[in-house]
Amino acid sequence: MPCDTLPELRALESCHDGLRIPPDVTVPLTPRVRALLDLPLFRRLARISQLGLVSLVYPGAMHSRLEHSLGVYRLALEFLARLRHDARFSAAVSEADAAAFVVAALVHDVGHWAYCHPLEDMGLPELPKHESFVRSLIAAGDTGDLLRGAWNLDPARVASLIEGSAADPAGRLLHSLLSGPIDVDKMDYLARDSLHAGVPYGRHFDQDRLLSSLCVDASGTALAITDKGRTAAELMVFARYVMFSEVYWHHAVRAATAMLQRAVWIVRPAIVADRFRQFDDHAFADWLLATTRHTPAAGLAAGLFGPVRRLVKRAATFDALHQPAIHRAVAGRSYAATVEIGTRLAALLTTRCGVAIDPHTLLIDAPPAEREVEFRLTVRERPAAGCGEPAWRPLADLSPVVRSLAHEQFDHLVKRVRIFAPADIAPTVATLPDLGRLVLEACQGADESGNRSGSPA
Repeated sequence: MPCDTLPELRALESCHDGLRIPPDVTVPLTPRVRALLDLPLFRRLARISQLGLVSLVYPGAMHSRLEHSLGVYRLALEFLARLRHDARFSAAVSEADAAAFVVAALVHDVGHWAYCHPLEDMGLPELPKHESFVRSLIAAGDTGDLLRGAWNLDPARVASLIEGSAADPAGRLLHSLLSGPIDVDKMDYLARDSLHAGVPYGRHFDQDRLLSSLCVDASGTALAITDKGRTAAELMVFARYVMFSEVYWHHAVRAATAMLQRAVWIVRPAIVADRFRQFDDHAFADWLLATTRHTPAAGLAAGLFGPVRRLVKRAATFDALHQPAIHRAVAGRSYAATVEIGTRLAALLTTRCGVAIDPHTLLIDAPPAEREVEFRLTVRERPAAGCGEPAWRPLADLSPVVRSLAHEQFDHLVKRVRIFAPADIAPTVATLPDLGRLVLEACQGADESGNRSGSPA
């Protein structure tokens, strides 16, 4: 089997040399893995928090992208240890491909910069997606030399597995292990984020059962599971849904996110993409505090990164089940359109309440159109009596639970439109009986050019 000679896989089995990370696991090391970990490119991840603003609500959630990357690398070895016994996987994936997958798992986050996820959600042309940096970062300098030398790998092959640009069957298959319904990234961050946030939700999806059920789908180009892993997969969908509901999209986390996005929007002429991609958490906070000084964003930046935490408060929430017209009018808008709606609403509320409401601090949180809990996974069912071929069926067809969680529950109830305002204004706005009507009025005539998320603002 090609994977059997991979030094990192042998290190996993021997546990002779390694690093300890939570929760009580050893990350196996080889000399060439150690060399990657010692590079400045990788060390920077130790200064970038995995969850960013979540720590304002869950103080224990201070773990780094470095810790997460080590966990993903270890899970990549666990995936290989299971799949090397799958004849179709072994036939498709060479040792060089397996080594490229291991490196891809380890370096998949090197393009990250501080707080990049909430800022990328704004769709600003000034800020390219962090994934777009990975190819150039791992091909240049010491990193590229190390991959070509000690690993005997083309950095472009590693990048293609991360980006999903590989067109060959082995490349497509390995990309699905990195980015798919069940992948090494999600499996690590759900459990790790849950552990550090101090909540149980992301740790109860039976990782061992899922690992033992991994297989290759009928096409040979994507990861699938056997039917014995179906319940574990359902539990993983539930874990992801609850982590979004209670941690990633907690109302106070969304308040902080809205503040960060608006502050950056106000000073966006000062954005230099090449500088942003080098920011760690402290450098970004220093930049934002300095850049927003003497601007309308100064209070927002100070509330996030100053000596006193001061978040805006919820004035209203609208979900797709109970207020479908309002949710439909706001959700998925481009950031520019959302700012315009907020400005119009602030003017309407100033007239309605008789109190001046600053349009820079009346913030609308419009959920994106993308499905964060989408779960397209194929299940290999046991052959029926008298039939020698297994049946392949989508998990969503087999599980009403998955369909409900990924669509009705998440899209209708978790992805709410929220209106935030300063603490002294929010109670007044919250008590207005016609607030929904005012929101719809503010939406009328708002900029419709690129009005759905994902379009540049």
